[in-house]
Amino acid sequence: MAVNSRLSGMKDLSISERRARITHSAAVEPESLEVLDPEHGLTLEQADHMVENVIGVLGVPLGVATNFTVNGRDYLIPMATEEPSVVAAASNAARIARIAGGFTTSTTEPLMRAQVQVLDVADPRAARLRLLEARAELIALADAQDPRLLRSGGGVRDVEVHLVPAPGATHVVLHLIVDVRDAMGANAVNTMAEAIAGRVGEIARGRTLLRILSNKADLRLCRARAVFDAGALGGPEVVDDIVHAAALAEADPYRAATHNKGIMNGVTAVVLATGNDTRAVEAGAHSHAVGRYGGYTSLSHFEKDSDGNLVGALELPMAVGLVGGATKVHPVAQAAVALLGVTTARELGEVITAVGLAQNLAAVRALATEGIQRGHMSLHARNVAVTAGATPEELPLVVARLIADRAVRADRAEEVLAELRGEG
Repeated sequence: MAVNSRLSGMKDLSISERRARITHSAAVEPESLEVLDPEHGLTLEQADHMVENVIGVLGVPLGVATNFTVNGRDYLIPMATEEPSVVAAASNAARIARIAGGFTTSTTEPLMRAQVQVLDVADPRAARLRLLEARAELIALADAQDPRLLRSGGGVRDVEVHLVPAPGATHVVLHLIVDVRDAMGANAVNTMAEAIAGRVGEIARGRTLLRILSNKADLRLCRARAVFDAGALGGPEVVDDIVHAAALAEADPYRAATHNKGIMNGVTAVVLATGNDTRAVEAGAHSHAVGRYGGYTSLSHFEKDSDGNLVGALELPMAVGLVGGATKVHPVAQAAVALLGVTTARELGEVITAVGLAQNLAAVRALATEGIQRGHMSLHARNVAVTAGATPEELPLVVARLIADRAVRADRAEEVLAELRGEG
């Protein structure tokens, strides 16, 4: 059954009603979502096998973004985040992109780098050539460490040798370029780097030190683009202002940092929900924002097309996988992957990148129109009201007052509650 992600009115439903709608619209059984209940999710025993010194588990809200069409296919997007407005904003941006057909994505091959650092080399330039001459030998030695990867069509694709000037020495750094298929790839490339380090040191005639992957996954890129209808955005002036706002992010690192954080609000939420390594993806993204032009800049770009609509584009390193790690251990991550319905790491990365672009568009649009606080604080008001002690019956009344007063603060929520209860 094809997924229909165009689900309106989700915010007005109860949790059980939302689940019923999702299971009706997606190719998942209702029972598969039972692990989303805290009492059925990650157990203490499971957690104890995942990391050290376990004393408990931390719950993070898991929402579902709707309206996404990526490469002509609809997706319901699981997003794990504690920040209000993220899921709603992504869904709204996806709804606007849907008018012109949704998001179009593409991906390079899933290539990761492993680095082997060599110190105390007397002739680094000649050592570089010696290592390149031994390319076939080193590739064979590395490939022998992971026969399963080779059987799945992966393995080492190339060897590079970089000379890195440093105080007092020139470091010789060999890079293994490895196709890791549907894995994130850290374990595979680290094992290969460890295995060849001794031979690399012999050939370079130096002492090997670091043997580890690089999270600057500049050969493993996902790209997403979309057309956002000018009328749905608010008109030609809004389109122009979004372009101006995005231009500042490209030129000014102070704006770029927050602009890119908006992208990562969406990206990290899906990466976390699917049990992937949020720190690796974030490190890759921010290093990519520096590497292209030598200074920190925006990861995305917005421009106006010949019809006056807004066109958004985003390129990100995307080191995510569907095999190994928490993706295969964490029951909620497994449920999230099932709900998403992706079957390859490539597909997962492309969907994540589309979510990043949607989140970015939503944030820049808000900044260029009403300001970020209005939508964000209206959702934040619920948290403030609950913290102040509002009951479910009192909650909508308190939230409405906080928003009307433009005072979304704990002390004001307590005052409103006191008034409602006739206290003081």
